Amino acid sequence: MAHLPGTSIHLIADLQGGSGLDDVAQVEGALRHAAEAAGARLLSVNVYGFGEGMGVTGVALLAESHISIHTWPETAVAAVDLFVCGEDVDAEAGLTAIVAAFGADVTRLHRIARLGAD
Repeated sequence: MAHLPGTSIHLIADLQGGSGLDDVAQVEGALRHAAEAAGARLLSVNVYGFGEGMGVTGVALLAESHISIHTWPETAVAAVDLFVCGEDVDAEAGLTAIVAAFGADVTRLHRIARLGAD
């Protein structure tokens, strides 16, 4: 799979509020839905919950790179990382899907243009 330089984007977002940040199944569903919304090819998902009422860490491995999330339900925050390559993949749509899955707000967003793999 080849991607031209200039077709890769890395979004790093902090989320605040919402619900379900301690729910392993909800986090997994959000990652799967984000990959689908972005138009990415999902290879695998791995999610780990740290216990009842505690945070969840998850990663979706994509053919086009990855989506990850780390949650802190005790303070209603989450850190999200979407790195995708290719003209046909929409990182913004993936982030929108994650935000909607939790009913959260984006409090900080960084967009980084990355080089594509040849």
